[in-house]
Amino acid sequence: MDAALGKLDGVVESAMRRTGVPGTAVGVVYQDRVVYLKGFGERRVGQSAEVGPDTVFQLASLSKPLASTVVAGAVGDKVVSWDEPVAGHLPGFALKDPWVTRHVTVADLFSHRSGLPNHAGDLLEDLGYDRPYILSHLRYEPPAPFRASYAYTNFGLTAAAEAVARAKGVGWEKLSEDTLYKPAGMDSTSSRFADYEQAPDKAVTHVKSDDGNWRAAFVRDADAQAPAGGVSSTARDMTRWLRLQLANGKIDSRQIIDAESLERTHLPEIVSQPPAAPAGRAGFYGLGWNVSYDDHGRLRLSHSGAFALGANTNVTLLPGEQLGIVILTNGEPVGMADAVALDFFDTAQNGRPSADWLPLVGGIYAKEEEEAKSPTDYAHPPADAEPARAGSAYTGTYDNAYYGKAVVTAGENGRLTLQLGPKGMRFPLTHYDGDTFSFATKGENAVGLTGVTFTVGGRDTADKVRVEYLDKNGLGTFTRGD
Repeated sequence: MDAALGKLDGVVESAMRRTGVPGTAVGVVYQDRVVYLKGFGERRVGQSAEVGPDTVFQLASLSKPLASTVVAGAVGDKVVSWDEPVAGHLPGFALKDPWVTRHVTVADLFSHRSGLPNHAGDLLEDLGYDRPYILSHLRYEPPAPFRASYAYTNFGLTAAAEAVARAKGVGWEKLSEDTLYKPAGMDSTSSRFADYEQAPDKAVTHVKSDDGNWRAAFVRDADAQAPAGGVSSTARDMTRWLRLQLANGKIDSRQIIDAESLERTHLPEIVSQPPAAPAGRAGFYGLGWNVSYDDHGRLRLSHSGAFALGANTNVTLLPGEQLGIVILTNGEPVGMADAVALDFFDTAQNGRPSADWLPLVGGIYAKEEEEAKSPTDYAHPPADAEPARAGSAYTGTYDNAYYGKAVVTAGENGRLTLQLGPKGMRFPLTHYDGDTFSFATKGENAVGLTGVTFTVGGRDTADKVRVEYLDKNGLGTFTRGD
């Protein structure tokens, strides 16, 4: 521990130099004491305001283990049980399979084993739909085998959290405050975006430009998925939560969260990552936690948070050693938060890092981003591209039970525009080939250029339009309704 703590300043500063991430805050808890608490860098690039232990960061998916802590409190108070079906507390909630709808539990959704596909509902959020709309449309998502498949879903977990809050008769944001944030003394922690936005000492999110420089990004409002990704907090507050986690729900001699209910969150619920080789080690997911074991068989809990629009966080715990670290950053995921945690635990357990973690973790994030892009290079149409038809063949209103309406209009210059979502987000279309166009995607789940292909019927008028990046689960085709 002395070696790991002594090197931590240098590890963080080196990672910031190598990546350019503007600001970072780090806290370490050991044997119920905060042994390290520091801020580094800038809250906003190019400005003099420094990051400190009380700077508020967006946590992204680090919100999930906080949410499972809140639910553990509700379970301890006999509001619900982990194995209670969600549907009884969430009117209108349904999945595609009626039997699964009746039986899916809080634990199923918190461990991502409900059968919902990966990131179900996230694209609806990008298009501007709110939490009630998204939760009510999960029923359209194609299912995988129930309790036999793992797929990470923000809105599956959000549905379970919302059901628990309704069982208590309050909103999720108040349940979080009353159950965890206030009793644990986490005074700067909130599940409301407005509280983050209004905080005077906050870290602004940043993304990396094509020229390699970092710039402040549009702020990411994650209220729709608040239990799964919408919490904001400080390094100081998070060390209080680490102490509570490592002390079985107790802090400052007060039992805040029921110990037995909290312990359930630390147990493996499903295999999230099968072994890569016969002698390899599997990864597991618990209730809001990644669950693994070190070389000595000791339990290790962790979770990362990542907003493509400008935040990356990590928490890692070794409960048997009463040790935990939290790293908060205000830059898009380039591997820094995870790499600092891995380096720290390597040094604490083995005396030195076992690898240069930064390029390894950064490479994983970069690979995921690249794999999400279309295999078609829409920026370079084929040399023998077929011309488009007259704009009137494509313009009109198209309907989709999942995504709502798509409206295609033509401007004075004849250029087509696609409007999507409840607020009519506008996407100018660029012709690619024949009846296929492209546009630049926006939002947290943007994938660069994506295709828009019209199916034209016998009257030289499009009957359908398929939006490529919305069609991953087969839901991205809109049918003409006018």
